[in-house]
Order: sequence, then C-alpha cells, then structure tokens
Amino acid sequence: MTEQERDNAAYVREVHDKGLAFDLGTMNRRRMLTLIGGAGAAAVVTGTLIGTAGPAAAAELAEIETETAGPYPADGSNGVDVRTESGIVRSDIRSSFGTSATVADGVPLEFSITVVDLAGAPVAGAAVYAWHCDRDGNYSLYSTGITGENYLRGIQETGTTGTATFTSIFPACYSGRWPHIHFEVYSSLANATSGDGPIVKTSQIAIPEDIADLVYATDGYSKSVTNLSQVSLATDNVFGDDSAARELATVTGSVAAGFTASLTAAVDPAGTEQSGGGGTPPAGGPPVAPSATATATAATTEQKTRHWWNPFSW
Repeated sequence: MTEQERDNAAYVREVHDKGLAFDLGTMNRRRMLTLIGGAGAAAVVTGTLIGTAGPAAAAELAEIETETAGPYPADGSNGVDVRTESGIVRSDIRSSFGTSATVADGVPLEFSITVVDLAGAPVAGAAVYAWHCDRDGNYSLYSTGITGENYLRGIQETGTTGTATFTSIFPACYSGRWPHIHFEVYSSLANATSGDGPIVKTSQIAIPEDIADLVYATDGYSKSVTNLSQVSLATDNVFGDDSAARELATVTGSVAAGFTASLTAAVDPAGTEQSGGGGTPPAGGPPVAPSATATATAATTEQKTRHWWNPFSW
C-alpha cells in the first residue's frame, strides 16, 4: 500500500460513522446530486435536505392585476349601486330581478372565480360581485333601452374551496374592448352588499379567442365577429401589457351544451382598493342612455387604471 492509499484509508475510517449530514457537507454539489438521485436532487435544489429544519418556504403567488371597473359597474361609483338591492345575491344572473324578470339571451356560460391568498390557500367566506355585457354588447342599468334591467349582475359568497360560480350567458365583444367579465372581490358577503365595501380587488376575466370565435359564429352575435377582428389581447387597453397572463380564463364546452369558464384569482385578503368605476366607455362601445343612473359618455376612450391603489390619495 502506498502512502497516499494509507492516507485515504485513514480518512475513510475517521469519517465513516459521522452520518449523512456530514457526508452531504463534504461532497461537491455534482457528486451529491448524482448519489441522491432524481427525487432527492429536486429536494436539494429547492432547499429541502434530509436532516435539515424542513422544506423551503413556498413561493408567493403573483397577485392578479388590478383593473378598471369601467363605466358600468353599478357599485355606487358611477350612478346606481345594485349591490345593496334585495335579490343581488344569486348564482343565476341571466334574468333581471325586482320589477323586471327579463332574461338575457345568449349561449350558456357558467363561470367560476376561485379566490386564493398569496400562498395559494383558498379564501372561504369572501364574496365576488360579477357583471358583464349582454349578447348585444350592452350593460344593464346603463345602456339605452335597458336602464330598467339589472340582468348579468350578481354576488356570490365563496365556499370552502374559495370558489364563487355564476350561471350566465356568453358576453359579446363590443367595439374597442376584448371580450371580458368584470369582478370585484370583498372580504365578506356583508361588505359586498352593504354599499360601503371595502373592495379587496377589482379585476377582469379575459375570454380565450378560440372559444369566442365559436360563439360569435352563432345567431345573435354577428356584431361581435367584426369587433373581435379589430382588437387583440395585445392591443386591448386593459389586457394589452401582458396579454392577460393571469386573467385569461380556462374554458371548456360547446355551443350546443354551453361553456364552463374558470379563473383563479390570487389576492391579498387584507388589501383594500377604491372602486375603479366611472370614466368613459371606449369609442363605439355600448350606447349609454342619458339618465341619472350613469354619468358616462361615449365621446372618448375608456381609460385603464392598473396600479396599486392608495385610498388616501383620493
């Protein structure tokens, strides 16, 4: 045995029983990953080692973007506040409630918004107020001829999975905007229906183009075909900066059976925003009747508001 061999043998005897933690500390990274193997290697890369204090902290989710509520929110920021009216808490929003029972026509759509915190845990007991335009691209309570209607608006409390689900119809694509659904998240049903808030998050759901193409080829949506051809996710004044990276719904179904859409919205449950309502609609958008319930006009382009809200700056 050479002198080098004797030195190696002595080192092996010295460290043989010091355990895996010592072995891992003395190995170089490439050797360690080779010996541990696939599953162990993944654990090491993420900061989880056998014998350590535990797994690395979970990565924080990116919060869904804050978007404008637009000129037709009916949340008290631009005319009427439908949130405080009896009947607004409902899952089926296809019909008006109160003095009218008019039902909005269109391809059936059930959409769900799952509210989670920034660690990915479902937020139960929150509330979601959702609204969108009808098959003609008009908004109840605001557009000419339907100021007396309040269909396609409703509030739902989130369940144990953090999900609020609405039965509705597929919204149109009106001039100047990508097809979308508006929503506001509240910390509780009481806050959502009190008229006082506060709002935790205001955002929008974007509709996938391939699904929109299928729906707009059906009777009643002919105007949407032209309008959709003139806008894209990249050029839309709300979704354009990231092509709706965290706001694009997952949609399944068919024209015959109806569609199901879902979106997970990560929010800070302790966050507060002021409503982004008010402003003016996009040029060529839904016609707005000159009534006391709305102050919007159709003269200029709807302004997008995407930023962190400071309630003390208003």
